[in-house]
Amino acid sequence: MDHIVTVQDAVTAFADWIEPTSAELAAIEREMPVILADVDLLDAQIITLDRTPNELDERRIRRARRRALAARVSLVNLAAGASLPGGAA
Repeated sequence: MDHIVTVQDAVTAFADWIEPTSAELAAIEREMPVILADVDLLDAQIITLDRTPNELDERRIRRARRRALAARVSLVNLAAGASLPGGAA
Protein backbone atom coordinates (compact mmCIF):
# COMPACT_ATOMS: atom_id res chain seq x y z
CA MET A 1 0.00 0.00 0.00
CA ASP A 2 1.34 3.44 -0.94
CA HIS A 3 0.91 6.23 1.55
CA ILE A 4 -0.10 9.67 0.35
CA VAL A 5 2.26 12.24 1.84
CA THR A 6 1.69 15.97 1.55
CA VAL A 7 4.49 18.36 0.83
CA GLN A 8 4.58 20.73 3.78
CA ASP A 9 5.72 23.78 1.77
CA ALA A 10 2.96 23.36 -0.79
CA VAL A 11 0.34 22.99 1.92
CA THR A 12 1.42 25.96 4.01
CA ALA A 13 2.17 28.25 1.07
CA PHE A 14 -1.47 29.34 1.03
CA ALA A 15 -2.07 29.44 4.77
CA ASP A 16 -4.36 32.09 6.23
CA TRP A 17 -1.55 33.78 8.12
CA ILE A 18 0.41 34.67 4.99
CA GLU A 19 -0.50 38.22 4.02
CA PRO A 20 0.58 40.29 1.02
CA THR A 21 3.48 42.60 1.64
CA SER A 22 3.16 46.37 1.58
CA ALA A 23 4.93 46.45 -1.79
CA GLU A 24 2.47 43.93 -3.25
CA LEU A 25 -0.50 45.91 -1.95
CA ALA A 26 0.97 49.12 -3.40
CA ALA A 27 1.43 47.41 -6.78
CA ILE A 28 -2.18 46.24 -6.75
CA GLU A 29 -3.34 49.73 -5.85
CA ARG A 30 -1.33 51.22 -8.75
CA GLU A 31 -2.83 48.68 -11.17
CA MET A 32 -6.41 49.00 -9.89
CA PRO A 33 -7.53 51.50 -12.60
CA VAL A 34 -6.36 49.03 -15.27
CA ILE A 35 -8.11 46.15 -13.53
CA LEU A 36 -11.38 48.07 -13.22
CA ALA A 37 -11.21 49.22 -16.85
CA ASP A 38 -10.66 45.62 -17.97
CA VAL A 39 -13.64 44.50 -15.90
CA ASP A 40 -15.80 47.16 -17.58
CA LEU A 41 -14.61 46.00 -21.00
CA LEU A 42 -15.39 42.38 -20.15
CA ASP A 43 -18.83 43.37 -18.90
CA ALA A 44 -19.54 45.18 -22.16
CA GLN A 45 -18.36 42.18 -24.18
CA ILE A 46 -20.30 39.66 -22.07
CA ILE A 47 -23.52 41.56 -22.67
CA THR A 48 -23.20 40.89 -26.40
CA LEU A 49 -22.38 37.17 -26.21
CA ASP A 50 -25.91 35.93 -26.69
CA ARG A 51 -27.09 38.48 -29.23
CA THR A 52 -25.95 40.55 -32.15
CA PRO A 53 -24.48 43.80 -30.84
CA ASN A 54 -26.60 46.84 -31.60
CA GLU A 55 -25.29 50.38 -31.98
CA LEU A 56 -25.44 51.08 -28.25
CA ASP A 57 -23.49 47.88 -27.48
CA GLU A 58 -20.82 48.79 -30.03
CA ARG A 59 -20.42 52.27 -28.53
CA ARG A 60 -20.23 50.79 -25.02
CA ILE A 61 -17.48 48.38 -26.12
CA ARG A 62 -15.54 51.15 -27.90
CA ARG A 63 -15.70 53.40 -24.84
CA ALA A 64 -14.62 50.56 -22.58
CA ARG A 65 -11.68 49.75 -24.90
CA ARG A 66 -10.61 53.39 -24.89
CA ARG A 67 -10.80 53.54 -21.08
CA ALA A 68 -8.80 50.32 -20.76
CA LEU A 69 -6.15 51.60 -23.15
CA ALA A 70 -5.99 54.97 -21.39
CA ALA A 71 -5.58 53.25 -18.03
CA ARG A 72 -2.73 51.12 -19.39
CA VAL A 73 -1.02 54.15 -20.93
CA SER A 74 -1.35 56.01 -17.63
CA LEU A 75 0.18 53.07 -15.74
CA VAL A 76 3.08 52.78 -18.19
CA ASN A 77 3.72 56.53 -18.04
CA LEU A 78 3.63 56.39 -14.24
CA ALA A 79 6.13 53.53 -14.20
CA ALA A 80 8.38 55.21 -16.79
CA GLY A 81 8.33 58.49 -14.85
CA ALA A 82 9.27 56.72 -11.66
CA SER A 83 12.23 54.97 -13.25
CA LEU A 84 13.82 58.04 -14.83
CA PRO A 85 16.63 59.65 -12.86
CA GLY A 86 16.05 63.17 -11.63
CA GLY A 87 12.29 62.89 -11.97
CA ALA A 88 12.37 63.92 -15.65
CA ALA A 89 9.48 62.59 -17.66
